[in-house]
Amino acid sequence: ERMLLTGGLKSLLPHVLRRIIRCNRHSISNTSGMAEGYKQANIVILHKSLADDFEKFCHANNGPLPLLYRSKPGDWKCPSLSSDSDIRTDCPQCRVYEHGAFTGSVKSLKEYSEQLKDMVTFYLGCSFSFEKAIQNAGIPVRNVEQECNVSMYKTAVPCYSISTFCCNLVVTMRPIPESKLEAAVLATSELKEAHGAPIHIGDPGLLGIQDLSKPDYGDPVHLHPGDIPVFWACGVTGVEAVINCRSPLAFTHSPGCMFITDLKNDSVTVGSSSEVPQVYCISQDPLHYSMVSAEATQKIKNLENLIGIDPGDRGIIHLHRPDELLKACLAISHARSVLITTGFPTHFSYEPPEENDGPPGALAIAAMLQALEKDVAIVTDQRAMDLNKKIIDDAVQLGILKRPVPLLSYQRENADSALRFLCENGNRRRPRFDHLIAIERAGMAADGNYYNARKVNIKNLVDPIDDLFLAAQTIPGVTTTGVGDGGNELGMGKVKEAVKKHIKNGDTIACDVEADFTIVAGVSNWGGYAIACALYILSTCEIHDRYLRKAVGFPQLLKKKTWLSALPSVTKEEKLLKALVQHGVRSGKTASLEMEVDGLPFYDTHSLMIEKLLQELK
Repeated sequence: ERMLLTGGLKSLLPHVLRRIIRCNRHSISNTSGMAEGYKQANIVILHKSLADDFEKFCHANNGPLPLLYRSKPGDWKCPSLSSDSDIRTDCPQCRVYEHGAFTGSVKSLKEYSEQLKDMVTFYLGCSFSFEKAIQNAGIPVRNVEQECNVSMYKTAVPCYSISTFCCNLVVTMRPIPESKLEAAVLATSELKEAHGAPIHIGDPGLLGIQDLSKPDYGDPVHLHPGDIPVFWACGVTGVEAVINCRSPLAFTHSPGCMFITDLKNDSVTVGSSSEVPQVYCISQDPLHYSMVSAEATQKIKNLENLIGIDPGDRGIIHLHRPDELLKACLAISHARSVLITTGFPTHFSYEPPEENDGPPGALAIAAMLQALEKDVAIVTDQRAMDLNKKIIDDAVQLGILKRPVPLLSYQRENADSALRFLCENGNRRRPRFDHLIAIERAGMAADGNYYNARKVNIKNLVDPIDDLFLAAQTIPGVTTTGVGDGGNELGMGKVKEAVKKHIKNGDTIACDVEADFTIVAGVSNWGGYAIACALYILSTCEIHDRYLRKAVGFPQLLKKKTWLSALPSVTKEEKLLKALVQHGVRSGKTASLEMEVDGLPFYDTHSLMIEKLLQELK
């Protein structure tokens, strides 16, 4: 009976379905998979005095609450959505809320006709509308296969509040086979009135969802092996807003029991590459994917190619791994708190022994992280604390940094020193940083020593900051990036086989400690400049911005000016390199190689590279 019914309801036209619902002939538990290809709507009915604020709330959170239609007070029709409807009878089931408390479900609102004269109905887009688009792309919709309602969950993500309307985001979850993730995103991203693209792909815990088998609304949906949980913003967010505003009387649809409109789903036409979403995995534990436009991806690949040239002909071209700059920057973009380390005391017989490759790149990254309102700190050798403090103060004076960056040092006192440094009280569930970046930082070789390019052991000058990168591998949610130009830098363990094979003295000097992402550049500073530029590209990418803010609140693009002013520039870098000379810091590369790029000596190559990178942002 039920199979026959759902089979039949799938292909019925909306006005016929509404008539069946109105006559109340069948008990319909949810409308998922019905009237395929037609838009369905969530319903919120409020007193007219609240209507303007609720409309503003929808516009401020248009991912979960795409407004299809707002009625006049006391009007049960919605002419732009359907020809002959009556909201009192055409939802399979409605919920009644009094002062925020759920007081019961009803199949008809007719008994409330008097109260409804002073009430306004909001029709909001629904994800059931895109299920057909997903199926058309050859992707299974598990809740339709399993003949149940979709799973809906309350999250820990706050919506943008307007007046008395304030609540957390509610999401739907659909299990999608990993190989079909990008197709699912593409199929839904242009259906803005059905919540558009997903707002999270991967571990539910990152949204504050404890247990997928216990949805807050709807039914649990079984994941097949190889399925990834994918989350879309959900109109039931409106139900949570109604509960929290505690108005004397309000109505909503019952989650899963939608109002079915006469509007067909928009045929999807994806225009420019700025509108084509791509999906990348940025973490295995917890599993986390990010999203970015094809256009932004291409720009970041161009940056990666620019910095990948090998000016000293040292064989670093063989260390290059594609898309590492992109994945590293996606991971950094999702981080709230970033720890940077730099410092390669290659001039072991001088004071200070530091080289000038590293600090400028580290500060370029720090400047952009500050502009993006992330917490950032620098960890370096105890013996170099004063020097680094002076360099940071100079960077603030020169307008490179908005404010000083906290400077830390790390000492190994016992087996869990690194864990206690990275996490509050050494608790892996409470990390202080979610991303670690090493740029031109001496890295530990397989024998436990630290070597410069000429195979000189400089271990006595280096604090064991590698411990932090090793410990990070054991802390869920903490990812790491290594930037280097020779293979002996912290993080380069990921490419150590190539270092041993292709780099002079590689067998001895290769760093053994790996980072999650390895960025190889002709000069490490270039890698730092490229990271700053790539973070700017991601922040100005609308697809990525929406994914970061989970489609609640407003686009962050108003801050574009601040981000622009934080980018590296030729003037900033020239001033900083001069300041380093004042502090006695020598050039690292020219000491061992007379390097030239396009016929220019090493110093000028920095300016040239910055100009080329900035050109890509235009």
